[in-house]
Amino acid sequence: MRAVLQDRYGPPEVLRVEDVPLPTPGPGQVRVEVAATSVNLSDWEGLVGSPGYARLGGLRAPRIHTLGSDIAGTVDAVGERVTRFRPGDEVYGDNLRMKGGFAEYAIAPETALARKPPELSFAQASAIPQAGAIASSGTRGVALGTRMLINGAGGGSGAFAIQLAKQLGAHVTGVDNAGKLDFMRSLGADDVIDYRADDFTRHGPYDRILDLVAHRSVFAYRRALAPGGRYQCVGGPVRSLLRVLTVGQVAGLLTGRRLGVLMVEEGPAAFEPVAARCVAGDVAVHIDRTFPLDEVAAALTCVGEGRARGKVVVEIP
Repeated sequence: MRAVLQDRYGPPEVLRVEDVPLPTPGPGQVRVEVAATSVNLSDWEGLVGSPGYARLGGLRAPRIHTLGSDIAGTVDAVGERVTRFRPGDEVYGDNLRMKGGFAEYAIAPETALARKPPELSFAQASAIPQAGAIASSGTRGVALGTRMLINGAGGGSGAFAIQLAKQLGAHVTGVDNAGKLDFMRSLGADDVIDYRADDFTRHGPYDRILDLVAHRSVFAYRRALAPGGRYQCVGGPVRSLLRVLTVGQVAGLLTGRRLGVLMVEEGPAAFEPVAARCVAGDVAVHIDRTFPLDEVAAALTCVGEGRARGKVVVEIP
């Protein structure tokens, strides 16, 4: 089978496409013939090895040589003790622990997968798991009248978060680069801010801030929060995360605000409700571009440089 491999951290040029042996599923695992794999920021981080937590699986060199966690495809073979799936089942899920989605076949634990709704294409299904889980967790507790700011709202998770927050009755401000302002408006954002031209932390105050690209001072975030407000970040430099977990916690408590890191649920229970809303037509899956397997490097670059409006998907015929 063909797979996209990396032996070291670095720019997209370190990737190569090679023929490798077909993997065999172990106990509790299934082999999926991959039809589509969406690109997440975590894939870019795994490629370049930054932030530091991206190297937890291998400090000097990646332990997993094929990236891609959000997969959709057809079960090709099953290992021992697999009870939920059989060959021929169409599945999708976030295979974050094993990855391997940028290949013609991938091995995944059966617990990471769900049956693909027939109403969704493989590309659409692959776009949901990780981004949908982040958006769902990040908008939990939002209610009618909540003033919510989403930083990085024009990307994959942000596109879902805007729609979910609006359905819950929030007044949503989306923050991203100038090329995504119209896109965020089309998703339902009430206000949009180009972070390159305006300091969004001087607006508000906001009851909730979901920060998908944390790079600012915790004091700036605190300034943008209303009393009793809550700030949650996903990812970002290790230094920024540590400041949120230490200085941010103390500063927030002293001023009646909450600052912390978003804990995202894993597994089908986290993303299937979002998929159900997509099937119902309440939430749309926005795919900016699709790439073939030979162009995974270009797909990763599109996401890593912040150019993607919504999701980018690698399709494997």
